[in-house]
Amino acid sequence: MSRKDMQSDEIEEIMKEMLNDDEYADEGFEDIDREDNRHESKKAMKKEKKAERKSRRKKRKMSNKVAIVLSLIVAVIAIGYVATAVFYSTHFFANTEINGVDCSNKSIKQVEAYLEKQVSDYNLTLKETEGKTEEISGQDISLKYVEGKQVEKLVKSQNPFLWPEAFWKSRKMEAKIGVEYDESALKALIANLDCMKEENQTEPVNAHPEFQNDKFVVIPETDGTKIDTDTFREKVITAVDGLNAELDLSKEGCYLKPSYTAESKKVTEACDAMNKYLGAMVTYDFKPNTEVVDSSMISQWVKVDDDMNVTFDDNAVKEYIQSLAAKYDTKGKERTFTSASGNTVTVSGGSYGWKIDQNAEYNALIANIQNAETVTREPNYSSRAASHEGNDVGNTYAEVNLTTQHMYYVKDGQIALETDVVTGNPNKGNDTPTGVYSLAYKAKDQTLRGTKKADGTYEYETPVKYWMPFNGGVGFHDASWQPTFGGSRYLTNGSHGCVNMPPEMAAKLFDLISAGTPVVVHN
Repeated sequence: MSRKDMQSDEIEEIMKEMLNDDEYADEGFEDIDREDNRHESKKAMKKEKKAERKSRRKKRKMSNKVAIVLSLIVAVIAIGYVATAVFYSTHFFANTEINGVDCSNKSIKQVEAYLEKQVSDYNLTLKETEGKTEEISGQDISLKYVEGKQVEKLVKSQNPFLWPEAFWKSRKMEAKIGVEYDESALKALIANLDCMKEENQTEPVNAHPEFQNDKFVVIPETDGTKIDTDTFREKVITAVDGLNAELDLSKEGCYLKPSYTAESKKVTEACDAMNKYLGAMVTYDFKPNTEVVDSSMISQWVKVDDDMNVTFDDNAVKEYIQSLAAKYDTKGKERTFTSASGNTVTVSGGSYGWKIDQNAEYNALIANIQNAETVTREPNYSSRAASHEGNDVGNTYAEVNLTTQHMYYVKDGQIALETDVVTGNPNKGNDTPTGVYSLAYKAKDQTLRGTKKADGTYEYETPVKYWMPFNGGVGFHDASWQPTFGGSRYLTNGSHGCVNMPPEMAAKLFDLISAGTPVVVHN
């Protein structure tokens, strides 16, 4: 049996089973019903599609109408936008300020009219210190408005097609207003302002160190009201040119300012240096007395100059040293002296005695202070003496009594040598000068000469064995040519001023005396 025959038999057998089975019979009818339903459904779908097509046609018509309306709206907006842009090509945007005044939607002519009005009503208020004010009136300087292209340039600086952004973005513009005025009148008006008068001005004061409570502290600066004339004039002219309503002199730097403030490095460094100087202490030893320079005195001497350099009050320091000299110098001063014979005599003049070298001492004292030294010392002397006590001659000295024509050499308070002498002849103008001197030196075998004459010779030439000068060409020496000494011989055969001694006494004195020994010559 072929495969085809087998399939036919199988189909036939299945059909028989279906015919014999009620359930399958019912299902067959249901299939027929479904077929009918499908047919009806197709009809409904056709109707539905037809309705949809009709609806779409209707919507397309509506869309076209909307598009036309929208196009008309856009066209209107575009025309309005462009028209507004054209308007703002000659007018200022909304929310625009010019020179601080609202110029929204104003034309060039309207703004220029405002500017011209601003010029005609112009006053400049000067704000000075302590609430004081003064005014400069435009009328007083013949202020006039000068038309220009400034306002037009400002309008052209706008992009008219960006006008919408003005509703959320404000613009502040500055227009330089063209003006002209009488410059000489303005200059004269400035010069006559109250703030320019000397009696109304105070100088600024720099911050500076000042001594308070045992130390230097920085005192802050003060501004003052001294006008910086050049700056003030320049600022006034600028304000008038710009039609500014006010000029604050302080803010615009019209007052002279202190050169140094409390924070200036030079001020603080100067203060530190001055406090360092206060640490110095100089004790002068005048045996037995002392004089002390300490912080209380130094604080009065130390100061700063205009450039904050620490200096000293030279006059004050020198006056102090002069006071020491006045108190302790003895050179050339009158002394009360008790002679070897026991008489009290008054002696003045001479080259012997204490004398402070004031210039050298000034430099030494300043150096001590600058180095903040604590030191005990003698002052610098240009001339010294034996003692600060009594008559300063001490107890070792040579004495010449011109009245008695007698001399003494006192050693440690005891007379070591005395002799008659012959001194200078007063009748020939050769008096031996009185005073207290100091032996300059001593030398043997010298030739004493007088004044040199035109022919090269000397008025006199006298050889001596022992020469001991104490006042230039005046000194002790042996005088073998004198037959006698003492008495009144000096009035007729006196010397040229020297103290003539017997040769043997001159030899003894030469051995006893030393350079620097006081020599007292008195009547």
